[in-house]
Amino acid sequence: MEKPRILLADDHKIVLEGLRSLLEPEFDLVGTVEDGRALLAAAEKLRPDVVVVDITMPLLNGIDAVRQIKKKNQSIKIVFLTMHPDVEYAESAFEAGASGFVLKHSAPAELVEAIREAIKGRTYVTPMISDKLTSLSDSPNHEQNHRLGKLTARQREVLQLLAEGKSAKEVAAVLNISTRTVEFHKYHMMEELGIKTTAGLVRYAVKHRIVSL
Repeated sequence: MEKPRILLADDHKIVLEGLRSLLEPEFDLVGTVEDGRALLAAAEKLRPDVVVVDITMPLLNGIDAVRQIKKKNQSIKIVFLTMHPDVEYAESAFEAGASGFVLKHSAPAELVEAIREAIKGRTYVTPMISDKLTSLSDSPNHEQNHRLGKLTARQREVLQLLAEGKSAKEVAAVLNISTRTVEFHKYHMMEELGIKTTAGLVRYAVKHRIVSL
């Protein structure tokens, strides 16, 4: 019987190596990537059964990458492995199409269980936050996250790259679009989010952990 195919995505090599040691006895690790755009390419090329992915990654964060992956291939299962215990991120992860949400400081067996459950078509949430998900709508950040969700996938891509310190020209090169289009997206986001300056836009992206400091 063939082992389930797993693709790992994390921007820390030491984490990837640790995951390799943990998962190889039971699963077929078909690849590892260190940024969100590399994840998109690898998922399309390798067609894994399960992607284990972090939320905070350069070039494209895990949640937006997963949205794009699931849009192209619904059969790929997603398990988030993250250091962020915030229930808002768990909700965003499941809205993007995740089957599992595990914290990096959880017991290693939790990740293995989450992958097994995903393969079976079930959902796994770490017990550390599962009881908080039902009250998420009462969170003071819920409305802000809703506003963020109104941005298009391309706008979120532009937002992350700008917040990472790239110029409009550099963003255009990464996304293969014109500089003028980048500027259009930037000012449309500022209007949508009620933000007056580029610096304010960057602070917003950091606050919502689209990028990390």
